[in-house]
Amino acid sequence: MADKIHGHDVMRMMLEEGDSYTKESLEKAIIDKFGEETRFFTCAAENLTAKELIEFLADKGKFVPKEGGFTTQEENICSNE
Repeated sequence: MADKIHGHDVMRMMLEEGDSYTKESLEKAIIDKFGEETRFFTCAAENLTAKELIEFLADKGKFVPKEGGFTTQEENICSNE
């Protein structure tokens, strides 16, 4: 059974790394850190692949532009775990 990781953990990883991402580079970073078989969940969705999680977070406005791509902000991480 694949591990399940909350989307907040991906957003925290983005903040800790401090990098600017494209959707492709973020997908690679997520897979490198959490593994290709890992599935993700959020307050509103379950069983997402890394790519699906990125699209979900983008649709929810969780990313902010940064030179060369995007990042996230602490205030974009809701407090529901």
